[in-house]
Amino acid sequence: MRKDGSRFWANTVLTPIHDEAGRRWGFAKITRDLTERKRAEEEIARLNADLERRVRERTGELEAANAEMEAFSYSVSHDLRAPLRAIDGFSQALTEDCTPQAGPAADYLRRIRAATRKMAELIDGLLDLSRVSRAEMRSQMARQSAESLQRSEPERRVQWVIADGLTPRGDPRLLRAVVDNLFGNAWKFTGGKGAARIEVGVTDNGDGPAYFVADDGAGFDMAYADKLFGAFQRLHSEREFEGTGIGLATVRRVIHRHGGRIWAEAGAGRGATFFFTLAPSGDPADPQ
Repeated sequence: MRKDGSRFWANTVLTPIHDEAGRRWGFAKITRDLTERKRAEEEIARLNADLERRVRERTGELEAANAEMEAFSYSVSHDLRAPLRAIDGFSQALTEDCTPQAGPAADYLRRIRAATRKMAELIDGLLDLSRVSRAEMRSQMARQSAESLQRSEPERRVQWVIADGLTPRGDPRLLRAVVDNLFGNAWKFTGGKGAARIEVGVTDNGDGPAYFVADDGAGFDMAYADKLFGAFQRLHSEREFEGTGIGLATVRRVIHRHGGRIWAEAGAGRGATFFFTLAPSGDPADPQ
C-alpha cells in the first residue's frame, strides 16, 4: 500500500540481517512497483482474447465461404452440365438424321456441338479453380508430366531438361496441378517449332529457391504480363493457340496458397520463363 492508501502490485524481497554472533536482529526489505508490468500483462491478455475472437470469426467466415464454394461446384457440375449434354445429344441426333444435301444446317449443328464442348471445357476449368481454393513438385513428378505430354504427341521433337533434386515442400496434389499447367503451357506455346526445348530447374532469387519452367516458344510481350494470371485472360487468340485461360490462374492460386509468389519473364517470339517460390514450411495456408 502506498502512503496515500492506494494499493499496487509489488515484488517484495525480505532478507534477514544478523549480527556478528549470528543472531537475527532485523530484516532488509526491497519493494519493486509492478504496476506498469501488470498493466502490460493485462493489455497483452486483452489483445490475445481479441485476437482469438477474430480468429474464430475469420474461421467461421472461411467455413461459410467453403460451404458456398461447395454449393457452387455442385451447381456447376450438375445443373450446368445437364443442359449441355441435352444440347450436344440432340445436335448429334439431328446431325445423324441430316442428309448430305442438308448444307448449311449440318454445318450449324457441327458448330453447336463444338460450342457445347468448349463450354464443357470452361466448366472443367472453373471446377479446377474452385478445387484449388479448397485444397511436392519433385523431379520424378516433373518427368511423369513430361512423359505424359510426349505420349500425347509422339511425333513432336522436344528436348526436356529436368534438373535433379527438385524437392520443394507442399501439398502433392496441388503442386502436381502447378507442374501440369506450367508444362502444358510450355508444350502448347512451343507447338509451332520443329525442335523445341523445355527446361525445369531451380535458382536462387536472393530470398531462397525459385523454381522455374522455361521454353523457347512463342513467348509474349511483357507489356501485357499483368493479364497472365487472371481467369480467362489470354495473350494469344484461340486461332493461334487453344485453351480456356484457366491454367495460369490455377497455378497462381496454388502458389499463393503455399505462401509463395509467381512471375514471368518473356519476349514476343523469344520464349517464356515462369518462376515461382514457396513458403519454407510448404504448408498451404487458408485462402485469404
